[in-house]
Amino acid sequence: MTRKAKCTATKSKKVSVGRRIWRITYRTILALWLISILWVVMLKYVPVYFTPLMIRRSVEAVVNGEKPHNEKRWIPLTEIHYNLPLACVASEDNLFLTHNGFSKTAIVGAIEDHRKGKPLRGASTISQQTAKNVFTFGTHSWFRKGIEVYYTILIENIWGKERIMEVYLNIVELGNGIYGAEAASQHYFNKTAAKVSRPQAAIIAAALPNPRKYSITRPGPYMLRRQAQILALMPKMRQLPFDCIGSKVAKKTKDTFGSSIKK
Repeated sequence: MTRKAKCTATKSKKVSVGRRIWRITYRTILALWLISILWVVMLKYVPVYFTPLMIRRSVEAVVNGEKPHNEKRWIPLTEIHYNLPLACVASEDNLFLTHNGFSKTAIVGAIEDHRKGKPLRGASTISQQTAKNVFTFGTHSWFRKGIEVYYTILIENIWGKERIMEVYLNIVELGNGIYGAEAASQHYFNKTAAKVSRPQAAIIAAALPNPRKYSITRPGPYMLRRQAQILALMPKMRQLPFDCIGSKVAKKTKDTFGSSIKK
């Protein structure tokens, strides 16, 4: 074989290997994309009984020589009092009904506060928090943030706001080993999520920035101040289009929680 022929054969092999690598990469990405879509579609109808965050907390407990502790019970949104989603929206994401998963107002506000020398605060919406808790381990990295953004877009378009709120209220961390509105209501107030009062819903929502740090049963000055702020905001919220216990009663009375969201 001549030198020219050998060079041609070598180039041909390189091109062939490159094509194989591209095909494998393309098929892998396509398969992962399809799996992610199917996963999100499935969870639109199937209760989310466990999340990566719950697994992470259990592993952390074992590593620390502790026994994993998990209190959780899935209940439909119709069995959760309207006070709870209203308090969460007032506390965490008052533009929840109007944004597409990301709040430009909150992001710009956080950047401006940081430029003024204030501590960097989170600007995650309820949709982003739900995506983070359901589809990631909640670690601090740009890779995790990228996954969170991707799944936020998916659940906004596939689940819709009501399902996002239902999942959020069932899987959100509300204490050490306590997940969801029902578990929190029974643990802290010895009652179901269907009977939570406004002050109780507000104190639960007040703990959401760091539920393992702030005590719901023994609230300090910050928690009490935050509870008062949430209680003041709740009547100013737009009527949430969710079928919860208490929502139908509110619609039949003057207590309709206002007509617009305070921006």
